[in-house]
Amino acid sequence: MEWILASASPRRKELLGQLIEKFDVIPSQGEEKTDGTLSPEMLVKTLAEQKATEVATYPTAHGKIVLGADTVVAFDGKVLGKPKDEADAFSMLSMLSGQTHEVYTGVCIVYPKKGGTEKLVAAARTEVRFFPLTEEQIRAYIATGSPMDKAGAYGIQDGGLVERIQGSFSNVVGLPVELCAELIARVQAETEEV
Repeated sequence: MEWILASASPRRKELLGQLIEKFDVIPSQGEEKTDGTLSPEMLVKTLAEQKATEVATYPTAHGKIVLGADTVVAFDGKVLGKPKDEADAFSMLSMLSGQTHEVYTGVCIVYPKKGGTEKLVAAARTEVRFFPLTEEQIRAYIATGSPMDKAGAYGIQDGGLVERIQGSFSNVVGLPVELCAELIARVQAETEEV
């Protein structure tokens, strides 16, 4: 079966490449529609499902397996997406400094089955603790430009921010490899039966 990653993220592409040798990248284009009352876990599952389902409807995706993902940072009951600007990034990083927060990634796989499609949806959660950061450290990090396209305004792979994690490291990067391996094995088992 042929696979499609419904994301333009270079980090997700790299991580999925550890599990699947060959796949196409077709990012979803739709606007993310969410319900503000959802828990972080339900939110990422919903958004991952929206992305995968949208790309699965594209003519180029017909008969292929589509994987969509969405990642958010949650702190003190508040969901932190990608920062709107540098001031927003500064606010997020200051909030996370010296604190523990959670990172959730939802994964949805849409695959052809018996003339229709089936979906598998799951999420991973990782606890992340930041070092206490000075204002200078935060401003220097923002100046690199790295925080601007990342949930919570940081990339764990950038180093220097995270004191420790509990759970999947790859989840914090943007795609929980362990969870994806499980889901991919289930999809492959089901699609081989057809």
